Amino acid sequence: MVTEKIDPCEELSTAPCFSEAARFWFRLGLISFGGTAAHIGIMHDDLVERKRWIDNEDFLHALGHCMILPGPEAQQLAIYLGWRLHGIKGGVVAGVLFILPSMVVLLALSIVYARFGNLPWIAAMFSGLRPAALALVLLALTRLAKRSLVEPVQWVVASGAFAVMSWLHASIPFVMGAAIVMGFILAKFRRGSVSSTRSMPVYEASIANPAMRKQALLSLAKITAVGLGIWLAPFLALYLFGRGFPFWAQLGLFFTRTAFVTVGGSYTVIPYVAHAAVSRYHWLSQPQMLDGFALAETTPGPLIIVVAFVGFMAGFHHFHGSILMGTLALLLTTLYTFLPCFLFVFAGTPLVRWTQHNRSMKAVLNLVIAVVFAAMVDLALFLARGVLFHAKTYAFADLDWIAVAVVGLSIFLLGTRRTKLGTVIGLSLGFGIVRCLIRSW
Repeated sequence: MVTEKIDPCEELSTAPCFSEAARFWFRLGLISFGGTAAHIGIMHDDLVERKRWIDNEDFLHALGHCMILPGPEAQQLAIYLGWRLHGIKGGVVAGVLFILPSMVVLLALSIVYARFGNLPWIAAMFSGLRPAALALVLLALTRLAKRSLVEPVQWVVASGAFAVMSWLHASIPFVMGAAIVMGFILAKFRRGSVSSTRSMPVYEASIANPAMRKQALLSLAKITAVGLGIWLAPFLALYLFGRGFPFWAQLGLFFTRTAFVTVGGSYTVIPYVAHAAVSRYHWLSQPQMLDGFALAETTPGPLIIVVAFVGFMAGFHHFHGSILMGTLALLLTTLYTFLPCFLFVFAGTPLVRWTQHNRSMKAVLNLVIAVVFAAMVDLALFLARGVLFHAKTYAFADLDWIAVAVVGLSIFLLGTRRTKLGTVIGLSLGFGIVRCLIRSW
């Protein structure tokens, strides 16, 4: 199932050629500031609303599945959508280009940081991007609510999820698990209240077909074998030709484990990585971890890319200030953190297609989308406090009216005037530079 090539002309009348899609994924990797919510908003706005390459129902169905998987859901969604358009090569290109620009930028910043120490001017210069990022999140919230929250129960779940995450500080995986259980209960209740006479759905027919089951299992075996080969190759090379192999083994195994055990996106991964890197392995200090988090916020791509900085500092310190070893550690950290994302998505694509018409899974994923919405609201409030207020409060006297104006202008340009995101990002970056210069005078 995974290896079959999709004919764009058959599935999507407006599907792009491969080169056009590759240009989009590269552009997305360059401009995807603002975290997961903004990434999802950009993809939905471009792929569903503007270009119409992906159907809205397909997009939301895939998003629900990606939210359940371990790892960064925005990158996994990009991988799936790339696969949806152009098969495995499309998924690989989409996933790689989604993180490549941020990895390169963070590598450059890490080298400068290792040589010259803390760089407050970077955060000051890029602070102008934060109002635009907040505008992207708010627009994404509006569109997600309009398109996907169509049932009263979804609004109830979204409200409850926001309350427990914001006020009780419940973790996203816990809330997600509760929503999944509730979704299956609601599906069972609804199934019992309607007639059971219906034709066999597409997913049931697929599962019941031995040939299709065999093909899916064969594809899964091939994907697993290729992934295992890619995972083992650096270990073998370092064992035979490198030095300090115990360090490399520790680094690779830790970030592989991180990719498999963390559910709920960047905000559940980062505390886990920070605690282990600082307290258990002593790869870097707590202030350096905070600086890395700040640097990651100023780069495009997923916030979890901060692990690349952690890997760089681990290699840099272990090999006594070697930039080369730090760079190698950054590359390996990125590989071992994001490789499982490709495996999860490619192995799960038959499940996504089979569950497209499954009533139980549709009910579950509808509630998962409600939890996504709640998490985005919680993130929007978190961003708003840092963007719109001088202090970490919601006091009216501390409101930054210039930032409010930039957010409003960004929403107007993106939502009403349909201005290209790159233009708004450029204006916001210019705003940050000018404001930094004015303050320095």
